[in-house]
Amino acid sequence: MPNLDWYMRANLRPRHLQLLTALDDVRHVGRVAANLNVSQPAVSKSLAEMEKGLGVKLFERTARGLHPTIYGESLIRHARSVLAELTMARDELRGLMSGAAGSVSVGTLSAATLTLLPQSLALLKKRSPGTTVLVREGSIESLLPDLWSGKLDLIVGRLPNDQSMHGLGEKILSEDAVTLVAGVGHPLTRRKRVRWSDLNAYPWVLPPVDTLLREPLERAFEQHGVPMPTNRIETLSVQIIRAYLQLTEAIAFLAGDVSKHFKQLGLIAMLPLELPNVLRPVGMTWNRQRPLSPSAKLMMQCLEGAAKPSRARRSPSTSANETTPIP
Repeated sequence: MPNLDWYMRANLRPRHLQLLTALDDVRHVGRVAANLNVSQPAVSKSLAEMEKGLGVKLFERTARGLHPTIYGESLIRHARSVLAELTMARDELRGLMSGAAGSVSVGTLSAATLTLLPQSLALLKKRSPGTTVLVREGSIESLLPDLWSGKLDLIVGRLPNDQSMHGLGEKILSEDAVTLVAGVGHPLTRRKRVRWSDLNAYPWVLPPVDTLLREPLERAFEQHGVPMPTNRIETLSVQIIRAYLQLTEAIAFLAGDVSKHFKQLGLIAMLPLELPNVLRPVGMTWNRQRPLSPSAKLMMQCLEGAAKPSRARRSPSTSANETTPIP
């Protein structure tokens, strides 16, 4: 493959990578040309030159537009990764030139948004006021692709299941039991003891199907002989859950630290029902195949610092399960 090696080292440029990702996003030469403010023949010529230099066909021309070949899919995936790295380098250089201390991009799940992440951000800003932090909230399914591509430095929240962790590092920050919650005036709050059989008489808020929390909660219902509620809404948003519980007689499961936060504000009540520990630990996840910037490492140290009080309450057996050390 001498021509391939030579072309990759000497001729492949960022503009080629930008063209590839644009073609993959739009799948139409004319629209890509308009988006990039170049002529349509120029786009076709650049693509043809790349295919000739690499010695492989990158796109198939079909009646419905362009479709990447297996070679195109491979190169596009790496192109997105390289462009993300260049963007991070640009932002870091801009920050250094402007006197800032760098930047870090954090994806967060709802479990970390109320206490852990805000406390960590406050600690980070105390240590390094010039560090810029981009926070994006979402589900693990929506955030993991950006972690792989380099758009995110780390994800904070419920740790994914083991089968999705290949190539990723993780560190447990805190563990918390699940609690049953309802609005302050809910009929079940007047009881000294709530049974599983009492739960089916009310509307529910449940995590969506295919999220980390749904399967263990379904197992808990099944183990206690309670059918899955039919009168329900499904969301991971703790703010929507809190507001919905205040307006209705619905009940929901929330992590203990989230429940305590809202209870202290007088917004919800915790119901007296003994529940199994169905929640995975809260932690941080990062891509071990990418080097961490100094700002990302500082963010991780601040997350650990904010989680120390919670970790101190964990049992010795749990502490032994902490996984990959921070690089």
